[in-house]
Amino acid sequence: MNIIKVITVIVVLTMVTPLSAENTNTADSNSNSENTATPNAASSEATAAPATAQEIASGVCAGCHNADGNSIIPANPILAGQHTEYLSKQLLDFKATENEPAKRNSPVMSAMVAALSQEDMKKLSEYYAKQKMVPSQVEADAKLLETGKILYHGGNIENGVPACASCHGPKGTGIPPRYPALAGQHAEYTHAQLSLFNTGDRANDGDVMQKVITRMSGSEKRAVSAYIASMRP
Repeated sequence: MNIIKVITVIVVLTMVTPLSAENTNTADSNSNSENTATPNAASSEATAAPATAQEIASGVCAGCHNADGNSIIPANPILAGQHTEYLSKQLLDFKATENEPAKRNSPVMSAMVAALSQEDMKKLSEYYAKQKMVPSQVEADAKLLETGKILYHGGNIENGVPACASCHGPKGTGIPPRYPALAGQHAEYTHAQLSLFNTGDRANDGDVMQKVITRMSGSEKRAVSAYIASMRP
């Protein structure tokens, strides 16, 4: 009889013990879940810090201009070392508003600046202006460069083309805020912009460039673009 009682007690204890363990584990699990959820909830409610200029440059802009603004793609401009005021104006001109279209037409750039505030553009321009420029390394024909040099520094009096140096400086360093630095810029990009000014597809400078470019021949545009790329500030 005593043996039967002992066996009964052991069986009961065996059945109760796992239930107690399960209850304890469940309570611990619930406690851990609550503790884990609290930081996540707080994190999701926290406001994300605004991106810095370097983060924007390394993300949105890097694909075309490199993170430091030294584009290695001839069709895309080198931004490093450019004047802050000029860069800021161009970024603003690329951005369309609810009331008016972008002043400078470029679907690609308009999409890039759509999410940027005016303050973002200012800081981004300041960032690029502080970067050391790596000039274009594309070589050009010596005769083409000589023709471009004459045009840049002396213009073409016969056709009424003023010297580029009168606005952009003898060394191509520009005169901020209106006239950008040109020295070392990719010839392909410069030539493309001259063509856009010529057709009126770019007109965000008060028509100053269009009045000049319409007097230049195609070969003169190519020559001065090549010479500008060879200049070193």
